[in-house]
Amino acid sequence: MPDPLRLYVDAQYASPYAMSVFVALHEKQLGFDMSPVDLGALEHRAAGFSQLSLTQRVPTLVHGDFALSESSAITEYIDETFTEGTALYPAQPRNRARARQLQAWLRSDLMPIRQERPTEVIFYGPAGVPLSAVAHRAAKTLFQVAQALLADGAENLFGEWSIADVDLALMLNRLVMNGDAVPQRLASYADRQWQRPSVQRWVALERPPR
Repeated sequence: MPDPLRLYVDAQYASPYAMSVFVALHEKQLGFDMSPVDLGALEHRAAGFSQLSLTQRVPTLVHGDFALSESSAITEYIDETFTEGTALYPAQPRNRARARQLQAWLRSDLMPIRQERPTEVIFYGPAGVPLSAVAHRAAKTLFQVAQALLADGAENLFGEWSIADVDLALMLNRLVMNGDAVPQRLASYADRQWQRPSVQRWVALERPPR
């Protein structure tokens, strides 16, 4: 009998990182249980979860007696452990490295966008305030990177779909779904990625009131 899988996510189902792992599990056609963690109530600091999750963050994936946090580490683990279903990373080494580079960058840079356009604007409604000058500069950098990686007419970044497409589309949709100006080619790309069935499963989750 295979080891069970359990995914710990934020109770609002708004974390882009929890979404990335949720999508990865569905793309691999893996059965799993999901447990919400109320970050506002500091449940991630409580004894039970803090002893389970090394970095005390969501998402955390538990696979049998192994627990792993940090979303890109989790998606790499899933892809390397489970060979059935959709590949999460490109097969070609340089493309795979580029996908991982993009994931790391999206998680460590662009802070003005993440602060002024949190994922609540996607799942709960627009922010209602214009972007600051520093956020506009971050958006310009985001567009430059996305346009450099996305070939004209391409459906995905690296030929076949990868989990990096989900991560990039979500960052773009922070702006698109708030009504901020985004180059049409990138907005269309983000919308196509958003319609992927595994992504729509996350979008359709019932969320508590804000």
